[in-house]
Amino acid sequence: MTSSPPRPRVRMTGEQRRRQLLDIGRELFAQRGFEATSVEELAARADVSKPVVYEHFGGKEGLYQAVVDREMQALLDRFTSALATPGPPREMLESAALVLLDYIEEETDGFRVLTRDAPGSGGGASFSSLIGEVARKVEHILGREFGDRGFDSRLAQLYSQALVGMVALVGQWWLDNRTIDKRRVAAHLVNLSYNGLAHLEQHPHLGREAPPTAG
Repeated sequence: MTSSPPRPRVRMTGEQRRRQLLDIGRELFAQRGFEATSVEELAARADVSKPVVYEHFGGKEGLYQAVVDREMQALLDRFTSALATPGPPREMLESAALVLLDYIEEETDGFRVLTRDAPGSGGGASFSSLIGEVARKVEHILGREFGDRGFDSRLAQLYSQALVGMVALVGQWWLDNRTIDKRRVAAHLVNLSYNGLAHLEQHPHLGREAPPTAG
């Protein structure tokens, strides 16, 4: 029985190889976390030698940080696009909630990487700094609304942190609890943040959707 010839190694440009390593790192870091992922496994999945990983990223820490930075920018771009056009406060809240839930649904590995504990020696971006950046964008919207209504606009910072933090924590919970539909989760988030506990709707819904028959 003759053995099959070895599979030829795929030749890539430097940029293609970098993107490949980022994609593989994203998947492995999401599945295993930083500590349990090795350079050997990263290299093996990419069908390259270990020095190639070091050449592009300086090591596992560099690859991890590059993955985090890329995911943070992708999520921030979504928020920026959704909040770019001013609208009624309730619609803006709906958009912000759905942006995060859409990202979790469509880019689950990316969100898992963002919300895992970063390596102790790593610096740079983190999920908390991303949430802070989103909160600053929301702060401008709330500041405008507060000013129009005669409220102290300085409190917009406090309220933006509270709103974005609530959405982010619920998003982390929904990551592993998909029994509730995404739009229902968003509707309940808006229900609490917009109406408050004293005026909760029993069966909240988004925008012009027909009210559901169950909460």
